[in-house]
Amino acid sequence: MTQRQAALPGLVAPILFWVTYLALAALRPEYSLLTKAVSELGSVDAPRKVLWNVLGYVLPGLLIVLFSWGLSRHMATAKKSKLPAYSLLLSGLFMALAGIFPGDFENRQTLTMLLHTIGSFGSYIFFLMAAFSFPAVMRTSIYWKDAIKPTLLFTWLTILFGAWPFVFQDFPAVGQRLVFFFYFAWVYYVALKFYKQPQK
Repeated sequence: MTQRQAALPGLVAPILFWVTYLALAALRPEYSLLTKAVSELGSVDAPRKVLWNVLGYVLPGLLIVLFSWGLSRHMATAKKSKLPAYSLLLSGLFMALAGIFPGDFENRQTLTMLLHTIGSFGSYIFFLMAAFSFPAVMRTSIYWKDAIKPTLLFTWLTILFGAWPFVFQDFPAVGQRLVFFFYFAWVYYVALKFYKQPQK
């Protein structure tokens, strides 16, 4: 796998997620972008749950896994510098897990809801590990140094908007969408930077 081939899954994952999300949300007039969680498009009683869970969670997650694997092979040179790529890989795996087990928003005590929640939170936690450990690797490269500030900005914005539901309780779902936006903005930015990196 060439460097550019390794970067492609990271470019495709955000596009696939958002195209799927916008298309399926538009097909459900009762689905509120302000109050409904993203996962409710794939909840156990959702009309197109399989479509959302496969195209919205599982495939984007697996694409992030492929992208992370490519990063670990082409960018990381020392064992300690592989931590960001491996953490991002786990973020993708947990995202796929969230799609394999749809959320049950009517009965939050079910096993499928528990596993869905583990997948969702696990994906975000491993993303934070990747995002905060990546700058140490970026500082070792002249090409990557200018990516430190944008990637950290995207990361901190996911944390900032993660607090949205506690402040704006009338439309809590907006914050979740912004977290997803900046999560995938980080992935897309890093993938694009990786794609454009001069090949040795």
